[in-house]
Amino acid sequence: MARSTANQLAGYERRYRELAAQLADIGYIAAGSLAQRHNRCGKPSCRCHGEPPELHGPYWQWTAKVNGKTVNRRFTPTEAQLYQQWIDNDRQLRAIIAKMRQVATAATELLLKEHAPREP
Repeated sequence: MARSTANQLAGYERRYRELAAQLADIGYIAAGSLAQRHNRCGKPSCRCHGEPPELHGPYWQWTAKVNGKTVNRRFTPTEAQLYQQWIDNDRQLRAIIAKMRQVATAATELLLKEHAPREP
């Protein structure tokens, strides 16, 4: 293996290990999204049906796919804050893994070139 190839591989390995170490610092993760919602109720005489309507809320609503089905849940502001941290952690996790894939792709391409059969 050429020295320049070995140096490149060592750099890829170092970067890959740095990214892997960042994974250990990520806290709990959660999928989905959070949104504030304002709703109408079912009482026809309520202010939410007036002109102009004064909707109920704001309410925090979490939405995610669970076992192939969309699930919605209403959260308190405190729960929403926790879930937002976990959702942010999930996005950070995905970003780190994407970078790890890029580094791994570059390293494997270099290794495949190095081990390719040479033409006589």
